[in-house]
Amino acid sequence: MTDILVPFEQEGTKAIVRSWLKKIGDVVAVNDPLVELETDKVTQEVPAPAAGVLTAILLDTDDEATPGAILGRLGDAATDGAAVAPAPSASHTAVDRGRREEAAGPGAARAAAVAGHSPAVRRALKQTGIDPSALTGTGRGGRLTRADVDRAVAAQAQVAPAAPPPQPTSEGGVRSVPHDRMRLAIAQNMLQSVTIAPHVTAVFECDFGAIMAHRARHKSDYQKSGANLTFTAYVVAACAEAMKVAPAINSRWYDDRLDIFDDINIGVGTALGDKGLVVPVVGQVQNLSLLGIAKRLSDLTGRARTGKLTPQDMRGGTFTISNHGVSGSLFASPIIIAQPQSAILGVGKLEKRVVVRDVGGADTIQIRPLCYVSLTIDHRVVDGHQTNGWLSRFVEVIENWPIDG
Repeated sequence: MTDILVPFEQEGTKAIVRSWLKKIGDVVAVNDPLVELETDKVTQEVPAPAAGVLTAILLDTDDEATPGAILGRLGDAATDGAAVAPAPSASHTAVDRGRREEAAGPGAARAAAVAGHSPAVRRALKQTGIDPSALTGTGRGGRLTRADVDRAVAAQAQVAPAAPPPQPTSEGGVRSVPHDRMRLAIAQNMLQSVTIAPHVTAVFECDFGAIMAHRARHKSDYQKSGANLTFTAYVVAACAEAMKVAPAINSRWYDDRLDIFDDINIGVGTALGDKGLVVPVVGQVQNLSLLGIAKRLSDLTGRARTGKLTPQDMRGGTFTISNHGVSGSLFASPIIIAQPQSAILGVGKLEKRVVVRDVGGADTIQIRPLCYVSLTIDHRVVDGHQTNGWLSRFVEVIENWPIDG
């Protein structure tokens, strides 16, 4: 037998079994896609680790899949090929137990039946009030899936009598919306971060005039080279320069040590509308030119918005940028650190502001394109001195970008 394992390279994120692409008894070759897993970041396919016959499915649709867990097993294709039936699922056991407990009342029986399903199905049954014993499961071995519950809810809505027009009420209306998997995973990660890391935020103001001038002069040339020259490319480049002043910002905290990385791998938060966000990573930024950064960003953000990122695109980040200003906010605090990283940069909305500047020893009033940039740090890792030193260098690089550099 060969075990089919959940990949270890998930950086602590939880995965859910989305669907099996093969059924028990199917003959597979090495690297054939077997099962889809869904995390808070991407959907990934788990390939067959060996050639053989799929003989067992241990984690089915909607089951949680932790790194290293056994998803199923492959047998030797050279044998008689007889399929091994999966063990009775927890849902079947719970239903049988519920029948035995009917004497205790319908509430006990229903609770027992609900308890045996996957977390996603349990949430859906609780939120909708659907009786699981009235449904026919379409999952492996007759198991209920979230889609089965959703179809039952839609069917009830079709046969239900039309509701009267809503009437104003002093209590107001409440609309319950079940959490999707990505939102739940994001919530768990955010709670974990603020629970274990003391967040402190420093804020500087940054003038984007120099990079705006550079972009205006070179944008068309970059497009000819296949790159969209965005402000984010300059921000990524400036982050790499600032790491030279405070290398500990590019690190990960562990209970017994601090790992400071030579490679600067910068994750860039990319919003997906109401579906949350993903954070593709630009690797080894210290070795890339501005053109190289722009090309990599163009590729990653384009695939992020079309759902074509791979797990490898999201892996290995040592620092993160949150460009929250694109949706209009001037400042956000704290921007929560992506654990186990040590810091995250926030970039606010770029807008024209009136400022006083010294020109030839005289104060002048100018209109400049400014935004707030913030660095939120894990205070276990660095203090205010390193934080402010990092931001000072970051602002210096942005504000003094040579027009032909």
